[in-house]
Amino acid sequence: MTEPISLIRLLHLCSPNLPTGAYSYSQGLEWAVEAGWMTDCVGLADWLTSLADQSMRYVDIPLLARMYMAVRNNQPDTLQQWIDQLHACRETTELREEEQTRGKAMAALLRRLEQERVTPFLPHLGTSQLAGFAFAMVSWNINLHDGATGYCWSWLENQILTAMKIIPLGQSDGQQLLVELAPMIAKNVRLGLQLPDEEIGASTPAFALAGSLHETQYTRLYRS
Repeated sequence: MTEPISLIRLLHLCSPNLPTGAYSYSQGLEWAVEAGWMTDCVGLADWLTSLADQSMRYVDIPLLARMYMAVRNNQPDTLQQWIDQLHACRETTELREEEQTRGKAMAALLRRLEQERVTPFLPHLGTSQLAGFAFAMVSWNINLHDGATGYCWSWLENQILTAMKIIPLGQSDGQQLLVELAPMIAKNVRLGLQLPDEEIGASTPAFALAGSLHETQYTRLYRS
């Protein structure tokens, strides 16, 4: 189990108040709603479950685990290799830009909070928010399973908050979805942490299409 102070650091890391701008991005969800792909809780739950079963399980979670180990073993070059693979798996221009922009924000924060340890990793962390998350996990003694769960929860909460504004949904609807989808998060963390290198990579054509079309959406509230 994560120690109490490390648990507090994990809650800090997953907080929407963390200044990395997660709340600015819909990851294509805004276009999917505009196109009528989802109009209620059922459609949203199906969308999020599909993404978690693919992108989270086969990309984010296994790569977070490998980045975590690269930081823990003090291997910046290995970390960069996994960052490069992550960028290759981000399917649209805006997803890659989000990864890099939030990476810069995370690196700036970590430079202030972890000045000595972070220096060799800064050039790498500034290109990937996932790498910054992994670095913070190691620095704050957050174990891998708990950190991966927190990362997935943060993603799920941000997506539901976005949907609540643009579908729109009520507060109770959002809270009910968080309760209903929590077991899906636990399942995909468990499976993602067991994934071998050769199985990393996901196919999410609807997600890629929504993200691509969102880049040129006439009016929008979110950056991607």
